[in-house]
Amino acid sequence: MTQAWVVLTRPDGRDVPAPTEAQLASVLAEVYDGKARGPEGGPGSAVLKFGYDDGLMYQMEVAANGAIRYEEWSDRDCEIALAKPRHMSADRQHALTLWKLLAQRQVAKIRDQDWRSDA
Repeated sequence: MTQAWVVLTRPDGRDVPAPTEAQLASVLAEVYDGKARGPEGGPGSAVLKFGYDDGLMYQMEVAANGAIRYEEWSDRDCEIALAKPRHMSADRQHALTLWKLLAQRQVAKIRDQDWRSDA
């Protein structure tokens, strides 16, 4: 049987498998407050990924300025993009809502958001 997984990659590059809602909120607070730093010391971003051991992967990156990028891939190696990346700007609460939807495997609800595909 196919196993689903969720991984949060913190701004410092550390992975948190199966993050809790509190962990998601904490990392977003760091990112939006400007406290998060990337591996090179610049403003940090964080990525939440959801996928299956033998197939599809979805990822959503949130940057310090509220920029959100959503991608769909054929597998966790990002070999084939299934759609153009989607973009939006959002406040911290909306970003948390989107991450919770992703962690709950609600891909259709994520796709229904007000995304831009031109950025």
